[in-house]
Amino acid sequence: MSIRKLALSAAAALSLGAGPAVAAGGVGEIIDFSFSFEGPFGSYDRAQLQRGLQVYTEVCAACHGLQYVAFRTLTQESGPALSPEAMRAYAATFEVFDPEMQEWRPADGPDHFPESAMETAPDLSLMAKARIGFEGPYGLGINQLIRGMGGPEYIASFLLGYDGREEMQAGAMFYYNRAYDGWVSMAPVLWEDGVEYADGTPATMEQQARDVAAFLMWTAEPHLGERKRSGLVGVIFLTLLASLLYLTNKRLWAPVKDAAKRKPKEA
Repeated sequence: MSIRKLALSAAAALSLGAGPAVAAGGVGEIIDFSFSFEGPFGSYDRAQLQRGLQVYTEVCAACHGLQYVAFRTLTQESGPALSPEAMRAYAATFEVFDPEMQEWRPADGPDHFPESAMETAPDLSLMAKARIGFEGPYGLGINQLIRGMGGPEYIASFLLGYDGREEMQAGAMFYYNRAYDGWVSMAPVLWEDGVEYADGTPATMEQQARDVAAFLMWTAEPHLGERKRSGLVGVIFLTLLASLLYLTNKRLWAPVKDAAKRKPKEA
C-alpha cells in the first residue's frame, strides 16, 4: 500500500456516520444502486467481491477492522472464492498476536482480520446490516419491503456523498456528507483511479464505492445465497402443504355437505 493511500486512510477518524465525533445528521441522499445480490434470486458477484476486498485492503484497512471475519472464509464459493494458496498469502500480509507464543506472527486461515487500528474507526464486519438506507412509513416497512434495507446503498452513497464543503469545529476538520446529511470527521478516501484493479475494471469512484459496499454486505451476511435458497424451498413446501390441506378439507367435508343438501327441509 502506498504512503499516499495510508495517509488518506489514516485521515479518517471514523466512518459511515457512526461515532461521537460526527455532528448531528441522519439519512440524507441515498442512491438506489443495483446490486447482483438483491431480490429473491440474487447472488453475490464473485469478481465484485474480489474487487471490494482490494478496495478494503488498500483504502480502508489502515483504520477499519473486520474482527468478525476469518481469513478462511475468503475461500467460500459464495464469496470472493480465493484459492487456499491465495488466501494464505493474503492473510500473511496481516499480523496477529499469538497468546500461546506471546508474540506477533503472520496471520493464517483460521485467524480473523485485525480489529480497527483507531478507537474512533468502527469495525466494518457488520456495517452493511447496521445501516438503513431506505426509510418508510413507521410500522409498515413498505419502502424496505420494496427496496430492501439499503445498507450497501448507504455505504456506497456515504463514500460518494462528499460535496467539498469543509468546516473547522472544536479544532478538528469536518466534512459535509450528503448521505449522512451532516458533518463528519472522516475525510474523503476515494479518488478516480485510486486503486488499480487486477481484472482491469476501470476504477472510477462509483465503481470502488459499489465494490467495497458489496464486499461489506458479504462480510455481514456471507450465507445470503443459502438463506434465500432455504427460504424458497420453505415457500414451495408451505404452498404445497396448504394446497393439500385445502383439498383434504374439501374431501372430508364433501359427504357432510351433500347429506345436508339432500336432507328434506323440516316443516
